[in-house]
Amino acid sequence: MRAVQVVGYHQDLQMTEIEKPEVKGPWDVLVKVGGAGVCRTDLHILEGQWEPKTHVPLPYTIGHENAGWVEAVGSAVTNVKEGDKVILHPLITCGLCRACRSGDDVHCVNSAFPGIDTNGGYAEYLLTSARSTVKIDDSLEPSDVAALADAGLTAYHAAAKAAKKLTPRDKVVVIGAGGLGHIGIQVLRSLSPAEIIVVDRNPDAAKLAQSIGAHHAVVGDGTQVDQVLELTGGNGAEAIIDFVGEGGATAEGVRMLRRAGDYYVVGYGENIDVPTIDIISTEINFIGNLVGSYNDLQDLMALAAQGAVTLHTQKYALDDFQSAITDLDNGKVRGRAILVP
Repeated sequence: MRAVQVVGYHQDLQMTEIEKPEVKGPWDVLVKVGGAGVCRTDLHILEGQWEPKTHVPLPYTIGHENAGWVEAVGSAVTNVKEGDKVILHPLITCGLCRACRSGDDVHCVNSAFPGIDTNGGYAEYLLTSARSTVKIDDSLEPSDVAALADAGLTAYHAAAKAAKKLTPRDKVVVIGAGGLGHIGIQVLRSLSPAEIIVVDRNPDAAKLAQSIGAHHAVVGDGTQVDQVLELTGGNGAEAIIDFVGEGGATAEGVRMLRRAGDYYVVGYGENIDVPTIDIISTEINFIGNLVGSYNDLQDLMALAAQGAVTLHTQKYALDDFQSAITDLDNGKVRGRAILVP
């Protein structure tokens, strides 16, 4: 089968022919890929940022946001059958460790992560497990929802976590209305009564934010902190959800945060530099967010089936993978890029 592989760090991806994976274990599920999301993490992988963490042998197939149709199942699989439309939780988990037993799959101590530390979905077929497969509504197409498997799941996880604490009197600032942010905005509008303020340096992204549910959209022109403070009565927001995490976003975000506020870190790339005395004197909280659970993905797909969350996509043929990577790297993708085999 065709597969797009990492052959070396700081090198271009390469299309190659590899053996089609086969169902061998009782819980195995083979999926015919209908769409694979192209993520900024894929760029970071090519830059070598993940190599010290994963030590994955090269070459291997990239791609960790995947959806498609069930091709074959192992003897013990009962939750899906051949032909079912599915989206895949990004991790293959054991189901037996403390995290899995608690429904916190993303922290499974015995997990594999297709596209990160084992073969992923920039290919025609992907081997996963029954625990990772989520059936999707017949109204949804795999290529339309594939990026919800990671970008959407990560955005949902952070936004839902924030929504549990937000009240109708509160304000929440979303930094970044791109691939993750535009999903987070829709989730917040569905789950939270709070007033949503979106900050993005791109005027088009700001317009998109308002069209999908933001109450206010602030263009990051250098005055964004002052604008947010004005919108929050000079106090700052009760919650910040930062989908950028680099380029000075965190320093600006902290200045937009209210006393006793919560700062949800999703995007990454820079250090957060805050004096500890400022943290304790204002009782602000920094909260990390890593993907999300199987149950989070189920909830997100319910919102997608209801039409409450729509993924904005640009689709590319699998053979055109380099254009997708280049467009993402150059900031030319609005929403999410999707490779379609």
